[in-house]
Amino acid sequence: MGQLSAGRRLKAGLVVDTHAVLWYLADDPALSVRAAAALDAITIAGGPIYVPAICLVEAIYLAEKGRIPGMALERLLFALEEPNARFVLAPLDWIVAMAVRGIARADVPDLPDRVIAATARRAPAAARHQGRTNSGDESGNPVVKVVRCCVTR
Repeated sequence: MGQLSAGRRLKAGLVVDTHAVLWYLADDPALSVRAAAALDAITIAGGPIYVPAICLVEAIYLAEKGRIPGMALERLLFALEEPNARFVLAPLDWIVAMAVRGIARADVPDLPDRVIAATARRAPAAARHQGRTNSGDESGNPVVKVVRCCVTR
């Protein structure tokens, strides 16, 4: 299974939110062109796509409630279980929990979104969040970007 060990920093890649990963795996047109392009680009480059653990929990919850098809959850589980997976499960550990404190609730009021942003903070530089871009820090450290779902309809 593609899983990041607790305490390790993320290498350059993308962090996805729940709907972004579900829509990407389903090739759903609800995913914005910009988000799909970012995910395609990192896939072509061979970089990781990080799925925060809270996204997996949310997908299970949504499938149980019938808000997403069971097949959507199965696709996500399969993607995370592949050997040498491009989708990597990022844990909700102490580092992420403490990083939530640095994500202002006024800026990101939804708890799962705050956890996703905090997961991206495990990277050596700040993350892209809600459409703002950060290409890297002055020392050239890689950036983990957050790909949020963007409805195109």
